[in-house]
Amino acid sequence: MLRSLRFRLPAFFLASIVLAGIVAAAIAFRLLDSYTLSRARADLKREASGLTQLYAYWTAHSNLPLPGKQLSKASGDRLYFIPAYPGFALFPKEAPRFQHLSRRTVPIDEMRTGRYIAVAHPLFLGADHDFFGAIVAARPKNQLGTRVIPLVARLGIALLGGLLAAGLLALYLTSRITRPVRKLSRVADDIAEGLREVEIPHVPGGGEIEHLADRLQEMTTRLAEAEERERSFLMSVSHELRTPLTAIRGHVEALREGLVGDPAVSLDVIAEEASRLERLVGDVLDLAKLDAHRFTLTREEVDMERVCERAYAAFGEEARRRSIDYRHEIEARPVIVTDGDRVLQIITNLLSNAFRWTPDGGRIELALSAENGAVAVAVDDTGPGIKPEDRERIFRAFWSRGGGGGTGLGLAIARELAEALGGRIELATEIGRGSRFELVLPGDEPA
Repeated sequence: MLRSLRFRLPAFFLASIVLAGIVAAAIAFRLLDSYTLSRARADLKREASGLTQLYAYWTAHSNLPLPGKQLSKASGDRLYFIPAYPGFALFPKEAPRFQHLSRRTVPIDEMRTGRYIAVAHPLFLGADHDFFGAIVAARPKNQLGTRVIPLVARLGIALLGGLLAAGLLALYLTSRITRPVRKLSRVADDIAEGLREVEIPHVPGGGEIEHLADRLQEMTTRLAEAEERERSFLMSVSHELRTPLTAIRGHVEALREGLVGDPAVSLDVIAEEASRLERLVGDVLDLAKLDAHRFTLTREEVDMERVCERAYAAFGEEARRRSIDYRHEIEARPVIVTDGDRVLQIITNLLSNAFRWTPDGGRIELALSAENGAVAVAVDDTGPGIKPEDRERIFRAFWSRGGGGGTGLGLAIARELAEALGGRIELATEIGRGSRFELVLPGDEPA
């Protein structure tokens, strides 16, 4: 439960809100304290200034003492008088109007340690405005705290209310976010258990979760296609293996029982079927090595004309037997640095694919050209063409178009080998008129 997204998401959300609230409250408290302190100093400054004016007016128009204790009590602050001269009193025959500010009568050390806020204002008396001292208004700082505490309490109540609202919002948003995630998680579990016919929930609104749902749907589709290709491959390979094995067994039994008039014919059939088995096993092994990136390539000078001639000659007998117009055209005679055996394998696979799909009496052409620093080997046929939706699938392993036979490995191996050699295979096709497969290799000339 504690590790689930339904708990972590609102917990992190609330934690961030609490942290933000604490930081905001600390900043607000600091600002409020500074504001309260500045306001208190301004009040004390006005109070001390007013008292000096009041004292100057009182002494000029009255012989009665100014009631300092009553003023101090009325203002709520502590009032002190600092004389300009030691022992000076405003009225020698009278007690001083305010308590003298000195180490003996007032706790100066407490003020120095920051327990008081004090503001002094000079006192000028008489027509000549002679300086007689200063009136000090002081206020304990603990009185300021009594004004701040109610505000802090209100901030705390507001913070709790905000947390409650944020918690409800977090639960709502978490439910909205995690509901499709939980559905996708259950679908992923079903896929992991081997189910492929699963329904991917629709996620409205766009965003990363909808993207995840789309990719999960695509992954499921590809897994289903891959499994279907593997089943088709196993069936095709089983058929391809069974056919030559059946022929070999039949001729071996016939030779053993002495039913064959010409043993050489049976031996030729056995040798031909064994070569067929060898090619099939070799294709499977080549594809496995390419997928595992364990395929080694050699670098040698390769005469592309000779490679094309060898590949062309390998299908001459089949072309004659099926009355196929089989041609080759050499426009250039490049010599490049590459793996000659693998280039021959690619061209052979392309020609084999062309013969598989070209009907009897059709036309197949092999052409070699070189331009712009690249070498191109093209195989044209007059087969049925390839549908747009199949033009990428034909290069997938284990995939084969219906009716063509084969294991679906030839073109997959050809593309993988071409890319390993630094080249590519390009396809141009038209339904009903045929296809053109072109191997393009970098024209690295020997040094």
